[in-house]
Amino acid sequence: MVNCRCGLLTLKQEPVPLKSVEVEVEVRDHVATVVSTLNYENQEDNPLEAVFVFPLPGDAAVCHFSAKIGQTEIVAEVKEKQKAREEYDDALSSGQQAFLLEESEQSPDIFSLSVGCLPPKESASIRLEYVTELAVQADDGLRFCLPAVLNPRYQPQGSGDQGGSNIQMTSIPASKVPYSLSFCARVSSPRPVVKIESNCSLDPLQYLNTEQTQATTKLAAGHKFDRDVEVLIYYKDAHQPTAVVEAGEASAKPGTLMGDPAVMLSLYPEFPQSVMSSVASCGEFVCLLDRSGSMGVQLNNSENHQSRIGSARDTLLLLLKSLPLGCYFNIYSFGSSYEHIFPKSVEYSQKTMEEALKKVGEMEANLAGTEILRPLQHIYSQPCIQNQPRQLFVFTDGEVGNTKEVIDLVKKNSHLHRCFSFGIGEGASSALINGLAKEGGGHAQFITGTDRMQPKVMQSLRYALQPAVIDVSVSWDLPKDMSVSVLSPPITALFQGQRSLVYAQLSGQIPEAAEGSVTVKYTLAGQPSQNQFNFSLRPAEDSGLTVHRLAARALIRSLEMENRESKDQQDESVKKKVVELSVQSGVSSAFTAFVAVNKGDGEAIQGPLVQRNVPTATAPKGGRSFFLKGMFSTKSRKKRSVERSQVSTTKKSEKSGVAYTEQCLSFDSEDMCESTGLRQRDPLLQLVSLQKASGCWDLAPDLAAAVGKTSEEVEKQKPASVSQEVWATILSLIWLHGFKMDSKDEWELLAMKAVSWLRAQNVSCVEECVDAGNALLGCKVQKDVLGL
Repeated sequence: MVNCRCGLLTLKQEPVPLKSVEVEVEVRDHVATVVSTLNYENQEDNPLEAVFVFPLPGDAAVCHFSAKIGQTEIVAEVKEKQKAREEYDDALSSGQQAFLLEESEQSPDIFSLSVGCLPPKESASIRLEYVTELAVQADDGLRFCLPAVLNPRYQPQGSGDQGGSNIQMTSIPASKVPYSLSFCARVSSPRPVVKIESNCSLDPLQYLNTEQTQATTKLAAGHKFDRDVEVLIYYKDAHQPTAVVEAGEASAKPGTLMGDPAVMLSLYPEFPQSVMSSVASCGEFVCLLDRSGSMGVQLNNSENHQSRIGSARDTLLLLLKSLPLGCYFNIYSFGSSYEHIFPKSVEYSQKTMEEALKKVGEMEANLAGTEILRPLQHIYSQPCIQNQPRQLFVFTDGEVGNTKEVIDLVKKNSHLHRCFSFGIGEGASSALINGLAKEGGGHAQFITGTDRMQPKVMQSLRYALQPAVIDVSVSWDLPKDMSVSVLSPPITALFQGQRSLVYAQLSGQIPEAAEGSVTVKYTLAGQPSQNQFNFSLRPAEDSGLTVHRLAARALIRSLEMENRESKDQQDESVKKKVVELSVQSGVSSAFTAFVAVNKGDGEAIQGPLVQRNVPTATAPKGGRSFFLKGMFSTKSRKKRSVERSQVSTTKKSEKSGVAYTEQCLSFDSEDMCESTGLRQRDPLLQLVSLQKASGCWDLAPDLAAAVGKTSEEVEKQKPASVSQEVWATILSLIWLHGFKMDSKDEWELLAMKAVSWLRAQNVSCVEECVDAGNALLGCKVQKDVLGL
């Protein structure tokens, strides 16, 4: 096993130089501006280069990078990546201080920060700023996540490393991260802030005005940066369309993105109730489950110590029981290889459901790596079933190295399906999870901390059962002499209650007190529909350039994907557009980097340059040293690699390999305790497991035990005129409504299926059964509440 402390300490066994991280977050409605300050200190006797590889939200627009050494502050510039690297290398070779920030070439949620030529006993503060959208959760909360955990990203066999060598990524158990975190957040919105929740301990919320539209909070003292910091913000009446118009930058040229006004529209389409009350009874539901070694890690801090794979098994049970009769389904699982339960999707029936559940119950986290591309390719190679829209559910902890390649494949096949993705556990790649859903026209969910996976997955199943929205178009109505250029990709997916963001550039003179309107047209269940929204064109005050930067980020990502899709790999025109836009807007891209050089008094810093890798936290019980192969191409750095080869303390081992393999992970026995049968099963899941594919239950001893009664008690209370199946089904529904209302999101769909079955039986004595069931279980559930 690789030593966790290898390369993490100096020759004198002193800690690595990153001392602390300070984060300030300003949330305005559903957009966050994040300023992180990383404080370094070189405690050695030689000049030092520190390399820190860390995660950021996959959709973040990094827009500022600066460094302060003593009283000298230098602000980085965005330059073409190769030029930035050469400038950094030249500075170090000359003994000058330099800083380089670059995005991974494989995944946009991983960045590398190089702090070069930090003199002995000197301190440096690195300031990093980015803006990001906040995703809407199933419970209407807005989710902000500050990633702390960077899990090893598995690099599939045969995937190229862009011709470069490897940056060593140092990882340690989260509990041993040697730097601390201070975190504060300020929230403001046109609507009152109802509450703020977090997976970490927060100080009490403080309101800044009587309307409660502004509030602040911060992490409780003593927090170690050993886990992702997730904050959920709840506003009153959150689902309201909004528009923010932002004036252009005064110094920028008119007609450019930064010189013209920009607008961000937040749209919440409202679908007709008649359509939303119906649930689809068809579809091909394909589940793709991660069974790599890291899925054996404990998911949360609850008493049962359930692992990620254990929670996924329970979730698949609920999902299978909730599928409608008449649909088709299949379940794939993957690691270094992949498996499927059926050669092709089969019709949902009692027989196929039981066969699938048996095999799901046997699934363990024992398939080594995380090669998701091959099973996806196989799924897409299968012909679609006529009149059965394909719905893909992907469950993974997101630890893959070829993120962009996977997302490109999903986009290429987006016309065949909708993709719903679930990031499981700390450190799941936001770029992968959000990218799968965005390009697949679905919805993304993250399960961290003490979250239960089941309600989030069932929320996505409800979306999947909604009729697909097609022919989406957005039209604008603006004052005369004004025009609009939409910067966002076309909207491909609309769901009831979910937000759609549109960025656009406005040209022309904006009249005083002018208004504009936007109309979203679409076809739903074969019927044309539309929603219209009117908004003020008056620029917002004190919004900075947040909207412009987010708009630039949206356009940059679209152009990057266009570049990857280009058949002519020699065509540099799209790449040139990205570089120009990135430099103009000051927003990072795959083809640019931030570079800062402190030329100071021109005197070179003396002494051999020692390289150190700053450790990043991994999820509990998963931390090991590893390499990220091809994540950062370093082919331009031959000069300084030769110079430092004699003094570097972190050496690569040819035999140990340069790609992380999840086979090296070891887990404590408590992580797998549910596989030994020692974990007591949840009564809800016990009841659900007994439901038939048709929606009914059998009157059996297991059912009686699930509702807390003996077989004799259940039999004795049964009305004489009803069948055992009707009685068992009504009894199960009463128990769910009487004792499990706090978990209604999890069982609502399967209860609807049970009610449909009961209605088909034309039972004449429903009221008598409900009264008998209430008497037996000690409940007071009304017939109407059951839907009968």
